[in-house]
Amino acid sequence: MATKKIPYGISDFQLLASDDYYYVDKTRFIAEIEKSPRFLFLIRPRRFGKSLFLSMLELYYDINTREQFDELFGKYYIGQHPTEERNSYLILKFNFAQVNPDPEVLLQSFEEHTALCFKDFNEKYSHLLGEDYLKGFAQTVNAENRLEYIALCCKQRNLPVYLIIDEYDNFTNVVLSRYGHSRYHDLTHGAGFFRFFFNKIKGATTGAGASFKRMFISGVSPVTLDDVTSGFNIASMITLDPRFNEVLGFTEGEVREMLEYYKSEGRWEGDTEEILDVMRKWYDNYCFAKDCTDVKMYNPDMVLYFVNYLTANRKIPDMLVDNNVRTDYKKLKYLIILDKHLNGNFSRIKEIAEKGEITTDIQTSFPAEDLIQPDNFISLLFYFGILTIDRVEYGDLVLKVPNLTIRQILFSYIEQGYRDADVFEIKTFQLRSLMRDMAYRGAWRPVFEYFAEEVRNQTSIRDYIEGEKAIQTLHLVYMNLTSYFVIFPEQEMGKGFSDLWMSPNFLHHPEMQYCYVVEFKYLKHEATDAEVAAKLEEARQQLRQYATDAKYASAKGRTTLRRIAVVYRAWELAALEEVG
Repeated sequence: MATKKIPYGISDFQLLASDDYYYVDKTRFIAEIEKSPRFLFLIRPRRFGKSLFLSMLELYYDINTREQFDELFGKYYIGQHPTEERNSYLILKFNFAQVNPDPEVLLQSFEEHTALCFKDFNEKYSHLLGEDYLKGFAQTVNAENRLEYIALCCKQRNLPVYLIIDEYDNFTNVVLSRYGHSRYHDLTHGAGFFRFFFNKIKGATTGAGASFKRMFISGVSPVTLDDVTSGFNIASMITLDPRFNEVLGFTEGEVREMLEYYKSEGRWEGDTEEILDVMRKWYDNYCFAKDCTDVKMYNPDMVLYFVNYLTANRKIPDMLVDNNVRTDYKKLKYLIILDKHLNGNFSRIKEIAEKGEITTDIQTSFPAEDLIQPDNFISLLFYFGILTIDRVEYGDLVLKVPNLTIRQILFSYIEQGYRDADVFEIKTFQLRSLMRDMAYRGAWRPVFEYFAEEVRNQTSIRDYIEGEKAIQTLHLVYMNLTSYFVIFPEQEMGKGFSDLWMSPNFLHHPEMQYCYVVEFKYLKHEATDAEVAAKLEEARQQLRQYATDAKYASAKGRTTLRRIAVVYRAWELAALEEVG
């Protein structure tokens, strides 16, 4: 038997099932869906397998695929444990990622996409709907009119409809990010066509004998649904439901099983646990329910990208972050940059990057106009996958940056925010050269002197320097744009917290020779030389304390650990020393 294909980029369940692709079986969640309210709303980050899951639901419930049931589902859990509602519905499905978000053509594109979806619906079920239905449908003129017509005719014929909407907020998010709140408001409020369309959906799901019996909507945030339904009242959110924590994404057991399968097929060689250790750091640690913090999920797109490369090239990818993921997250920069000014959310992004976590409640519903509110903004970062549930502490949720992939993206937000707002910019090719010498030759001084020179020369950054955290963050962000170290802020070491632990990146640089722990101190401009000397001595004592921690010895490997004290007086570098 041929080796199963890797379903990287596959969102068509019929292709996956019929063409012998590897599938991590999520069909067991169908029974849980049927135990839930009939109209459901699920949020997951981008590239988390939503489209494939909806494709699976479509084929499972479609009345037209009854004869294909064994072929499609026989080898999966639901094939052995079918539910009463299998193959019982007419499926009406939209994918709003197909709609052009350019405001000049948006309405036309929306009408064209929905028209094609209605056409597909009519052709699939013409044998049930009849000639009179098709004649009447030909008289309808727009999306909401057609939706209302389908709902009424199916009600009259006692034909149950399952409505599936994939990427429901795709074009509205683009409108909000590229064209601003005014254009977005025109879509989702008052007489906006998207709001009116959802009014028709609500009408199709309510009242005696309503024909729309089930609905499943997926997206990346609750914002648009809140705006178009006046308070999120069209569907029940299952995003935070512990029963569905594993509905999308892979558990570590599932990833290990996948790796072992392809290893047994001779597609790669090596130590599975070593590979998992890499994948865990870069792709794992997503959690979507506070009662499931002991079960963390891997991003499935990232895993399949990695396994696809591993089996094709028999080595770990040189680029551990899929460019498709980078592209998707770049679209979110509007969250912190508005009209070339850093808004209030920038400081929250910066705080999260510095600390790696934040304590907050997750808001389940809020309109776009309230995004600037701290709790809403942090919640949005959770929905987008930039933060995830780490633990419950003293009754409060602690959200954390899940992995190194997202840390890189987060640091790129800050770097881009500084650059786009004309606050600060560093020539990364020059810094990369200096960091290489720091990693391989132990030449650490030129790196810190380069930062000091740029801080001194770029006067715009001075308004943002209000303590050692600001200096620390500058180094953290820009050093992380190079690949020589994996850099952690506020790392617990020796009963203290080091400002920067520059761990060796052996994955990309197996021959590197040095690693570093750095302590920053900051004084105001009027500080005396004696005060600088006192701060320097304080940094020395802390660095000596950190060096006693056994974690350094295990993490540094064969590299030489160097301890660096950095003292700034306002924007001037006042002291720079290696501590023995």
